[in-house]
Amino acid sequence: MTYKIGLVSLGCAKNQTDAETMLALLLDDGCEAVADPEEADIIIVNTCGFIDSAKQESIDAILEMAQYKESGKCRRLIVTGCLAERYSREILSDLPEVDAILGTGDYDRIAEIIERAFSEDEAPVISGHIDRTPECGLPRVLLTPPYTAYLKIADGCDNNCTYCAIPKIRGHFRSRSIKDIVNEAQELAAGGARELILIAQDTSRYGTDIGTSLPELLEELVKLDGIDWIRVHYFYSEAITKELIDTMARHDKICNYIDIPIQHADDYILRRMARRTTRAEMEEKLAYIRKTLPDCYIRTSIIVGFPGETEEHFKTLYDFVERMRFDRMGVFTYSREEGTPAADFPDQVDENIKAERLDRLMRLQQGISLEKNRGRIGQTLEVLVEGYDAENFLFYGRGRGDSIDVDGKIYFGTEDEVEPGDIISVKIVDASEYDLTGERV
Repeated sequence: MTYKIGLVSLGCAKNQTDAETMLALLLDDGCEAVADPEEADIIIVNTCGFIDSAKQESIDAILEMAQYKESGKCRRLIVTGCLAERYSREILSDLPEVDAILGTGDYDRIAEIIERAFSEDEAPVISGHIDRTPECGLPRVLLTPPYTAYLKIADGCDNNCTYCAIPKIRGHFRSRSIKDIVNEAQELAAGGARELILIAQDTSRYGTDIGTSLPELLEELVKLDGIDWIRVHYFYSEAITKELIDTMARHDKICNYIDIPIQHADDYILRRMARRTTRAEMEEKLAYIRKTLPDCYIRTSIIVGFPGETEEHFKTLYDFVERMRFDRMGVFTYSREEGTPAADFPDQVDENIKAERLDRLMRLQQGISLEKNRGRIGQTLEVLVEGYDAENFLFYGRGRGDSIDVDGKIYFGTEDEVEPGDIISVKIVDASEYDLTGERV
């Protein structure tokens, strides 16, 4: 094929790694990637279908790209990813501009679906294979800066939380082998990656289906030359073991950064969510983390307005956040997802109440974040340089406690030459709610 390819990838990092593989496969097949969709012969929209706002963003992107069939050179519009998997028939029925559908378990068949889109009269669909795992060793073209790379260690999920449609979109939990992951990590390091970010729907359960574990994987990854930071996303509290935390404590390459989506802290709501933990168990786990990794940054995400959440339940959550003092926190209002048990719960919460509770939690967290950041004034932190802010005449980057795209920045002044991807030392001199400012030392 010699088509020019335009790619729009939405949603989470796991979706992004699929997009990176699709792009690499097409480039290997003779295609050319273009940044301007007006120049593209084929436009791929890699969609998210997790919650209502993400679904709407995906639909908007499809409609926006469809315009280039009239104003640009676009001959085929391909929809891939989670929305494509979940609503393939609806997309073809309601969006006739779409020429083909490719689901989450088949992203490695992107060249095939494009060929069929040009040769078949009706829009072809390849989906419904959510438990299929593409072959090992597929290439990737990073959509992150070259010094940072996501590394997907598993796909799918078996947690079956009552609010979540991921098992219906991504299938059962499936771990990759340690050998396969290490081989990919070596290739990423050879390409210039200094930071690896391990991702899955639930990284803490890595290996439980194939007879290994996340600590065993980490022990192999820390041996790799060229990799300076290893960061792990998406721990589930109940699956975090002392062995895992102790492994993190032993290796300087592993960032003391733990991302735990607790979702709630009231035991009644946790049971209704089908979460496998309690508030007391979470408190015990967080205490061990902070005892073993005293400089650890803990990030969480929370859902407010889950069906049946009363003001009393919310107060329990609010008090828990106030006590636990998370370093990073994202808050989301409950999204009623069709096909999930919680969508049929009778006691849905009013949207205005959800928004008000979100606002209260975020205002609480802003104060906690500001206090914690001010406590870092005077400290010297490692910073991965990302770029230069010409408006403020400062360079910026991320510390070990800051993951790409979701956390704050560290701004710093220096008279020395620095390049994106360098890791330097910065002494912190000022702080805001989310960002730090310092000087290179």
